[in-house]
Amino acid sequence: MSQKFSGFAVTHARNLRQAYLLLLFGLICLLLAWLLHPSSPVGVLVLGGGLLIAGLLNPYRLMIGGWLGTLVGLAVFLFFNHNIPGGQVFPAYIVAIGVGLIGIGIMSRRGYVKAGAISPGLIVLGIGIVEVLLIANVLPSGFLPFVLSLWFPGIAFVLLGLRYLATSGRVT
Repeated sequence: MSQKFSGFAVTHARNLRQAYLLLLFGLICLLLAWLLHPSSPVGVLVLGGGLLIAGLLNPYRLMIGGWLGTLVGLAVFLFFNHNIPGGQVFPAYIVAIGVGLIGIGIMSRRGYVKAGAISPGLIVLGIGIVEVLLIANVLPSGFLPFVLSLWFPGIAFVLLGLRYLATSGRVT
């Protein structure tokens, strides 16, 4: 006997799995940040990679943030590990954002991203604002170490997981 499943039920299940995975990533990051206190600047890279992995469960959510976050996080990681000289960090960010936008273009051709998506612009704008505020020394002294630590992705994953858990019934 065959059963038919509605598209809503499948989407609801994917959304729940994605929310639980984000919560799990968040708890793991918070636990590692609390126990290990890693000194490597992996916060942005871990956040991007986690969003990308969670985006694989439901490609219509989090793929833009995961793709851009992973590439920009890789540039941040390489810069703070002194693999990219200080004079080359801006071009490295531009290349990372450019490759990210190419990936987003490919995702939109496959139908995972709608034509009116404003997330790429908001993400790039957010990165630019943070960079300007860092140059102007306006941000608190503990901001950069927080963003580079595992506390940042841990808190972000938990907040995103709770948000997606609360909205998992809606079809996106």
